[in-house]
Amino acid sequence: MMITIIDYGMGNLRSVQKGFEKVGYHAQVTADPQVVAQADRLVLPGVGAFRDCMANLRDGGFIEPIKEFVAAERPFLGICLGLQMLLTESEEFGHHQGLDIIPGQVPRFADDMQIAGVNGPEILKVPHMGWNRIQHTDIPLFKGVEQGSYVYFVHSYYVQPTDTSVVAATTDYGIEFCSAICRDNVMATQFHPEKSQQVGLEMLKNFGEL
Repeated sequence: MMITIIDYGMGNLRSVQKGFEKVGYHAQVTADPQVVAQADRLVLPGVGAFRDCMANLRDGGFIEPIKEFVAAERPFLGICLGLQMLLTESEEFGHHQGLDIIPGQVPRFADDMQIAGVNGPEILKVPHMGWNRIQHTDIPLFKGVEQGSYVYFVHSYYVQPTDTSVVAATTDYGIEFCSAICRDNVMATQFHPEKSQQVGLEMLKNFGEL
C-alpha cells in the first residue's frame, strides 16, 4: 500500500512525508500525474495563494487525475489549502475557481473579529495562526482523537461548504468555522496534522489504516 503526496510546487511536502513515516507508512512524493492516477491513497497539501496553487495543479496536469481518483472512491486527504481547493470558488485575490469537488465558497476572515478580553474587546489577528481546538464528528480520521484537541493552524481564509453535512470538525476564531470536511472517501483539514504533534500523527495513522 502506497501513500502518494502530490508535488505541484507548493506545500510542506517533506514534513507531510515524514509524518507518515513516523507512524509507519511509506509515502512517496510525486510530480507525475500518472503516478497520482494509480495511487492507493492520495494526499494534497498546500501552502500559499489559492490562485497560484490552482494554476500549478492545472499546469502540472493534475486536475483530471485528482477528480478521477476521487470518483474511484479511493482515500483522499487534503491539508490546509488542499482543503480549500476542493471547493467551488475562493475569494482570495479576486474570485478563482477551485476543483468543485465539494460545492461551496472560501471567504476571508473579517479584519474586525473580536473576542472578550480582560480589559475589553480584543481584535483577533488575521491570519489565524497557532494552536486552536477542534470539535469533531465521529469519522475514521479522528479515531482516538479527543474532543477539544489542539491542532496547528495557519490561514486567512476558511471554507463554507454548501452542504453542511460534510462538516467534520469546527473551530472557534471570532466565528465558528469549518476546520475539516468528510464526504465518503474525501477527507480534508484546514489545520496541519503534520505540525500538530501526537494528535496530528494519530490522524495520519488513521488515514493510512483506511
